[in-house]
Amino acid sequence: MKEKPVFSGIICEFNPLHRGHQYLLTQAKSHSQGVICVMSGNWVQRGEPAILSKFARAEAAVRCGADVVIELPVSWACAPAERFAYGAVSLLHSLGCVEELWFGSECGDACLLEKLAQFLVSEDFQKALLPFLRTGISFAAARQKAVENTFGPQYAATLESANNILGIEYCKALLRCQSKMKPKTIQRIGGQHDSMEEVLPHAILSASQLRQLLAQGQPLNGLIPGPSLEIISREMDGGRCPADFSLLERAVLARLRMMSAADFAALPDISEGLENRLYALSRSAQSLQELYDGVKSKRYSHARIRRLIAYAFIGISNPLLDSPPYARILAASGQGKQMLGEIARSSQIPLLTRPKDFFSASPEIAGVFETEQRATDLYALSLPSPPACGWECRHKLQIIIPSTKST
Repeated sequence: MKEKPVFSGIICEFNPLHRGHQYLLTQAKSHSQGVICVMSGNWVQRGEPAILSKFARAEAAVRCGADVVIELPVSWACAPAERFAYGAVSLLHSLGCVEELWFGSECGDACLLEKLAQFLVSEDFQKALLPFLRTGISFAAARQKAVENTFGPQYAATLESANNILGIEYCKALLRCQSKMKPKTIQRIGGQHDSMEEVLPHAILSASQLRQLLAQGQPLNGLIPGPSLEIISREMDGGRCPADFSLLERAVLARLRMMSAADFAALPDISEGLENRLYALSRSAQSLQELYDGVKSKRYSHARIRRLIAYAFIGISNPLLDSPPYARILAASGQGKQMLGEIARSSQIPLLTRPKDFFSASPEIAGVFETEQRATDLYALSLPSPPACGWECRHKLQIIIPSTKST
């Protein structure tokens, strides 16, 4: 009897793909017979357009070691950590053939992250959390204090780092899905998340640092893998990179001024009267930064506000589906093309590649794809030379044979 292949999964944005990402791909690849990436589309968790399109980032992923790249639809990709993680994990789980989930974390300790995840989904956590929430601090701060009160300051410190937090959310999602996937984490290397430290030659930079350099028009030679650099250079020459949210600013403000208080109340992640605050300030704000700063408080982070504005602009509102209803294949390697047969046989959700497949499928699938089309058409306007509407439907599955040059 033929032995079933072992596939690894990676949840990513690759915004853009850097040397730390390439290291993660290499590690996952060395422990399995194929790597499946679930990657955010054209809008990312920060509530902003990705620096370059999902089509270009999927190509970079394959050329740097991924075998199959599947899109995480926008309502999960541009979402709080818990929904982002659950959407991506449930998608990988639904494929029925992924045995390990690989990710980077500051601590590099999967057992620690699993222990914290188990606590955070327990009734004990809810009891420990409530007294701190009553003091008026943010949920994140109350969560950290609840962990410190239960396990001590060393465990609580784990919640101070972005990738640790995301790793815990992945572990929570695995528990919720009752998945057999095993979490595998490596210690994150390179610049810290959102770090803007001085850039040294050949340093391993964070995605935030690289986006800042791209926005400034600085060269990235020697700072990212060769295939990623080639793709970014090509996209820049074609006017498809870098995306700049400021190009959408007046359009976003115009959209907000057209919305009623009820429209704001229908946005996902709205609570505690935040819709009234957003509605009032959107009537007078002359810039997005003014709006962000006006709404921000101890309870409402900039990231949460940016996502709410993105939801409003794209037209994402409640109710939302719990998990993605399909797996859209953006790109695959030669080996990945062979893997697709195995994935299709085990998957509990349809694998789709052609636009017509989405419209002949269920109303749920068609609805999610229609939102994706709208998100891409609006994303295009953030690029130096915006493609015409319909870019989503003009894209075909990319089968990429990576070259041996990957540095």
